[in-house]
Amino acid sequence: MSRPQDDQGVVLTAYTSNTEAVLTAGCREQTEFPGVSRKTGQYNVQRSKGPVAAPGSGSGKAPYQRCSSQDSLDEQVMVDYFKEVEIIQRSGDAETQEDVQLKVADEGEQEEAWLMEAGLATLFDESASGGEDSIVLLSTLTRTQAAAVERRVETLKQTLRKRNKPYSVPDVREIFKPSPDSQSKDEAESTERSGSSKLEVEGLGNGAGPDAPGGGADAETDINLEVSFSEQALIYKEGLKVTQPQSEADDRLPDFRVSQDKTGQTKVGDLSAEDMKKVRRLVLIEMSALFDTCGIEVKAHKALRVKVRESGLFGVPLSTLLDQDQRRMPGAKVPLILQRLISHIEEQGLDTEGVLRIPGAATRVKAVCHELEHKFYEGMFPWESLKQHDAASLLKLFIRELPYPLLTVEYFNAFISVLKLPTKKQQLQALNLLVLLLPEPNRDTLKALMEFFQRVIDRKDRNKMTLNNVAVVMAPNIFMCKGFRSKISEQQEFAMAAGTANIVRLLIRYQNLLWTIPKFILNQVRKHNMENQRKMNRDRAVKKLLKKMAYDRERASDKQEKNTEADGGFIRVQAPQFSMVSMAVQLTEDLKASDVLTRFLSQERSLSVKREDLCLYEMGGNIKERCLDEETYIKALLELNPSAEWVIKSVQH
Repeated sequence: MSRPQDDQGVVLTAYTSNTEAVLTAGCREQTEFPGVSRKTGQYNVQRSKGPVAAPGSGSGKAPYQRCSSQDSLDEQVMVDYFKEVEIIQRSGDAETQEDVQLKVADEGEQEEAWLMEAGLATLFDESASGGEDSIVLLSTLTRTQAAAVERRVETLKQTLRKRNKPYSVPDVREIFKPSPDSQSKDEAESTERSGSSKLEVEGLGNGAGPDAPGGGADAETDINLEVSFSEQALIYKEGLKVTQPQSEADDRLPDFRVSQDKTGQTKVGDLSAEDMKKVRRLVLIEMSALFDTCGIEVKAHKALRVKVRESGLFGVPLSTLLDQDQRRMPGAKVPLILQRLISHIEEQGLDTEGVLRIPGAATRVKAVCHELEHKFYEGMFPWESLKQHDAASLLKLFIRELPYPLLTVEYFNAFISVLKLPTKKQQLQALNLLVLLLPEPNRDTLKALMEFFQRVIDRKDRNKMTLNNVAVVMAPNIFMCKGFRSKISEQQEFAMAAGTANIVRLLIRYQNLLWTIPKFILNQVRKHNMENQRKMNRDRAVKKLLKKMAYDRERASDKQEKNTEADGGFIRVQAPQFSMVSMAVQLTEDLKASDVLTRFLSQERSLSVKREDLCLYEMGGNIKERCLDEETYIKALLELNPSAEWVIKSVQH
């Protein structure tokens, strides 16, 4: 997703200090690590000389207050963190930075922005478009999600009343008042959902008993993607608590797992753009509901425009950088310069001790940076002469020099607030939602970095870079916002070090889970699509719609024949991209998406396409388009979406 850029970009405003809360969270965690700081400047990275003193030590300043999380840290890990901070500080010494003007958002402004982003602008502005869609969206919400909407509508209503301004914000009781024909159905669904939620949170859902897989003690490390995270948090808060395993030092975090779902897991990129838009709205509401349920208030920052670079490699907004990259390589999702730096570091070998930790030579890194700016796109840069540690320093510099954070201005505070959630499982659930909320360029770039960091960690026996080492070194580079570091003291920065590095640690360790779309969100999207279809079918006043209904009836008749065929034990798979009209596949209890692809390749031997470049898609019915996980059981999915069609297409990785 790209945004048009003139000569302006985005920086922090509406700054709300979060340091006190983070400091408290850092002291509560027993095994966490370092990170937050920033000064930007010239492309000048200097080698650290000797150990760096912790803030307040030996400098005539008041000593910092130690807490349990700091006592549990490995001393050398802390030294590595502050060495990295010193490198970042020195990189900005040669150039004075213009102070960023921070302004507190007007009262009620945050609620208006939230409702607009959630697609619910009609709740405070009758002239806004999408009124029907808002009603449909509201009909899909859980009780905790509905409470999050009610809270923001009520806050906005009170704000407008204080200003003595005329307003058309409806009473929250009217917003969620069910229609007579749907009330009994909704109550039944709510009762069923509440009951199943309790069972599943206790590890007894989906037929699992205390002795079954996923039951009893195993439930402590099971991640339930079928029940709303905020609903699970509410049940936990009400007393149905599962004792969480204590986090262990270094790389021994709990092995959280997602129980197998026969309808398949859905990853970022598997859905159509239209359905992803619905996902993002629901995820925003769910994320807010989760923090609300746990009693955590998260103040969002607001963006204010300033001048940024419109071209180049370093210090350029991600959207601008991808725009210029896509003109050279259509479909590029991660900046080409970042991809090339990662591949160069890997080509040099990940066995090098201290890779990512040991900085490159300052003068050399500065010179290489300027040379890349002029020669990279022309293909004239001499990569064979670039040393590995210099390349690693350039990679970190690229992240730091982004005009606004990789984790975005809007959600920066939310990421930091994750550690205030009471359990490790809830922290992962919040991170999952926040990753899904990131703009596509940020999310894809973050994923490329996390995958690279994991490959570094996989060689830890040789390069001495464990999960903790990588998290500690990268946290100061990722958690950087202009205008943020200048607002906190050294004591606060030291206390926040543990929290931010722990967030990076979770992002790396659980990346396969964090880039997954929860099933309960996908089910809400399915319900949203079905409600939209029902509303369209009820509108009989438009002639075009009448024609479409006639066409739909024709298709329904065709589908009935197809479904009759499915009932008879077969499904029909199409592959128009490969000139195949259709292929009949026998439907069994054990038929998976992978079996369908294998059958297709066995019949189309002349195709040069690779197996990993093919995907079976679920299309139509209650979903626009979904690339299926190869472990998806077709019969189970057919029960969830009886009107679906099955299409094989090539996918772009």
